[in-house]
Amino acid sequence: MTTTHPLRAVLLDLDGTLTKSDPGIIACVKKAYEAVGVPVPTPAQLQRFIGPAIFASMRKYGIPEDKLDEAVRVYRHYYGDEAVFDDPNEPGNKVPGRLYNTVYPGIPEQLKALHTQGYYLAIATAKPEYQAVPICDHFHLTDLVDAVYGASKDNSRTDKDQVIRYAFEHMGYDPDNGDRALMVGDRWTDVDGAKACGIDCLGCGWGYAEPGELVEHGTYRVIDHVDELSGAVDAYFHD
Repeated sequence: MTTTHPLRAVLLDLDGTLTKSDPGIIACVKKAYEAVGVPVPTPAQLQRFIGPAIFASMRKYGIPEDKLDEAVRVYRHYYGDEAVFDDPNEPGNKVPGRLYNTVYPGIPEQLKALHTQGYYLAIATAKPEYQAVPICDHFHLTDLVDAVYGASKDNSRTDKDQVIRYAFEHMGYDPDNGDRALMVGDRWTDVDGAKACGIDCLGCGWGYAEPGELVEHGTYRVIDHVDELSGAVDAYFHD
């Protein structure tokens, strides 16, 4: 696509920022642990799976290296293909884990407001792109943003800073031409990834961060409610 400079780019995390995705992610994580015979993590640990790459979380919480590939395969099978979970949006319908998920109320209106204000909107998620795009299509988020960028299927691009750089490359982001960007996310991975790429992160307090997590990692501001999003972004770019 042709990018007009100077660009004002808003990079949006997906899980915990735009969608409440923990039911589907946690259900699929449990199935993966059960399949490889490793004890399922505690409820508190399971909550920490939302945000980081699935490989990293499984390593951290007890999956040995010789079972890691199989655990991820099972997770991705239930997350992307096997429709065994009750659809929270259409009771009685069965869906795979990726659709065991809901958009936070008010998010579509906030994205429309940001587009009206002239921002380039790109979803930037550590979820593999082949999973992220169908989710965004299903929940009509694709229609509200300019692009969807995610991790690679082969794990060569998994960390948030890698995804941000990948997004920058594809959108033609060039600070030397006056371009500016802001990451918007709910976990430390979003903050650290943004800082590694030389940009700030706006923290979303409605997501999955633990108390104090976003501030400790250096987010420049935390907002607590979805309806604050467009105003907070606009204030950042007009400081």
